[in-house]
Amino acid sequence: MRTAAITVIHALTWLMAASGFAVAPTAAADLPTAAAPAPGPQELMSDLSARLFGALDKESAATRHNPDKILPLIDRLLAPHFDIEYAGRLVLGPHWRAASPEQRQLFAAALFQRLLRTYAGAVAEWTPDRFKVLPLRADPEALQVTVHTQVTSERGVLVPVDFRIRQTADGWKIFDVTVDGVSYMRIYHDDTDEEITQKGLDATIARLSASDPDAIKRMQPPNTRSAH
Repeated sequence: MRTAAITVIHALTWLMAASGFAVAPTAAADLPTAAAPAPGPQELMSDLSARLFGALDKESAATRHNPDKILPLIDRLLAPHFDIEYAGRLVLGPHWRAASPEQRQLFAAALFQRLLRTYAGAVAEWTPDRFKVLPLRADPEALQVTVHTQVTSERGVLVPVDFRIRQTADGWKIFDVTVDGVSYMRIYHDDTDEEITQKGLDATIARLSASDPDAIKRMQPPNTRSAH
């Protein structure tokens, strides 16, 4: 594309000079450069996994197996690429409409923290040679896709771990993780639906946050999280 643009400019310059017009020379460095394309869903997962393993390799075995210590690392890597609000809305279902903006934010953030704790316990056992991102098989125009990955357990069993990803204004973002056919979003929907009906949304938010007493203090609207 850049070479073609330079060729066109040279041709126009010659034509205008032949017609008697003076044309100032244009340097190639002055030509606008095309922005790099945003990473696709498979590239996103490959990059995230590479960064995750790179970060984990710097930690001791004791740290890797301590969810409280490894949680901030996974949060920094995953939060900018996880659609926290959308996941919360899907899990709440019809309860989302009745919730206040503050309740929505708190629920979505508490739900994400719960996912992080579950994820932190799992990735401690993962290693680069036992984690594989499979080729993407999806319609190029699709706005939601599933990136399939495989994790080999210590016993040599292949465990499918699928990441559901959607296109947003800020690029592709994860909103659900399915391990061996079990959807995190579905589990938490079933887990919270009856409780919200019987006890109310505030009680559910408090329970989800119980494992981390300071979670509510740290919770921010999903759109205020900064990318790293």
